[in-house]
Amino acid sequence: MKHVLHSWLLMLMLTTGVAYAQDGRQRIESARIAYITNRLNLTTEQAPQFWAVYNEYNGRKQELNRRLRQLSGDPTRPGLTESNALADLKEINATKQKIADLDDEYMSRFLKVISPQQLRELYSSEREFNKMLLNRLGSPRQ
Repeated sequence: MKHVLHSWLLMLMLTTGVAYAQDGRQRIESARIAYITNRLNLTTEQAPQFWAVYNEYNGRKQELNRRLRQLSGDPTRPGLTESNALADLKEINATKQKIADLDDEYMSRFLKVISPQQLRELYSSEREFNKMLLNRLGSPRQ
């Protein structure tokens, strides 16, 4: 019960007054923090350690995903030769492997702070939050 109260208080603080003063990207990040904290039911002892590891992990993963998007750009772009296309494909596969390696590397770091069940919930929560965000951004404003 104590954890739920802490999570709701954190979510309330992050999504009310603070969110109004932030730009859209910061608001989304604040909502993500509140959502994940609530879903993982982080204790007050776990939260600072978890977010330190998560922020480092997420930053590295975002860089790799950004590179994937660059490489997966327009496959019909002018001047793309067979050898360039093949090099891009190889780099795409190597980048995907780096993401898998990053997940393996950080799993042990996460498990020093949270339980395996919480780690599974983290992965699920990230997918669900992203799906909710895409749905909200895609739907017309009320």
